[in-house]
Amino acid sequence: MATPVGADPGVVGPYLASVLGDEKWRSVDVELIAAGMSNLTYVVTPAGGSPDDAVILRRPPTGAVLATAHDMAREHRVISALAGTPVPVPRTLHLATDTTVLGAPFYVMERVVGVHVVTDLPAGYADEPGQRRAIADGLMDTLADLHAVDPAAVGLADFGRPEGFLERQVRRWTKQWDATRDTDRPALDALAARLAETVPTSARSGITHGDYRLDNCLLDPATPGRIRAVLDWEMSTLGDPLTDLGMLFVYWPQAGEDRAVSVTSASRLPGFPTRLELAERYAQRSGADLSDLNWYVGFAFFKFAAIVAGIVARSAAGAMAGKDTTGYADRIDPCVELGRAALEDGAL
Repeated sequence: MATPVGADPGVVGPYLASVLGDEKWRSVDVELIAAGMSNLTYVVTPAGGSPDDAVILRRPPTGAVLATAHDMAREHRVISALAGTPVPVPRTLHLATDTTVLGAPFYVMERVVGVHVVTDLPAGYADEPGQRRAIADGLMDTLADLHAVDPAAVGLADFGRPEGFLERQVRRWTKQWDATRDTDRPALDALAARLAETVPTSARSGITHGDYRLDNCLLDPATPGRIRAVLDWEMSTLGDPLTDLGMLFVYWPQAGEDRAVSVTSASRLPGFPTRLELAERYAQRSGADLSDLNWYVGFAFFKFAAIVAGIVARSAAGAMAGKDTTGYADRIDPCVELGRAALEDGAL
């Protein structure tokens, strides 16, 4: 088996045996998971062990990264803090800040077994419309549960700065786009400027995931409406919860739509609700005022475009080990148009 880039089994095994206090980790098999386009995720299994023995290792991409991205300590901290809340998260096992081990900080967590929906539902899973509706309801209820967590009560009072959050977010992702420009995109620049001019006043603050969507969750194999774990917390902070709802809409094409910006197509199947119905479910559970939701959707498409531009730039620099980024640059302009439509025309 080829040595996975960024997680040499000959290094990972002895290190885990030491920090976890168990010699079964002395020799391990390491597999890079193909899903995900930012931090690298590996399944680590003790030699001769079963999949039930495996753990997950997360580390930044190899090569240069933007200064504010890929903070392993923050991701480890928020997952650890949410343990014991209604938000389902994996149990964290170890945080390594010593960069001499793998060349970057990393952390290890339990492996949660669940159904991971990237594009389509697996054959035989949630075949009934009612089960699909339950998946969507579970997603919205879990998001509302996250936003209801008191940051101070779980030790995250200093996890971010809610004041001025939206203004900073627009500036941050504008700067990220500026730092990773692949070509001139005046429509993207215009969207950034329009968002900056029309920032709404946040009605609430709380823990935000930053990239909440179906394929960042694991579903219960036996009960589709139950979320087993919410993953990929690298962009979490304290801020306006509606940014999470806006981002979810980017990844939620509905029946009759063919959105090139999202790889997920499952939400077009009968039984899955529309984006408006998702918003209604969230509002019912959270009590949130959604009168400015169009701005949040417009911002989410802008943020998505900036993220994709960053992926394209890292891929060109050879920092996306094992990831196929073919066609990603082609998603940017359609995404910008959808953002403009949401902001200017009120098109969810």
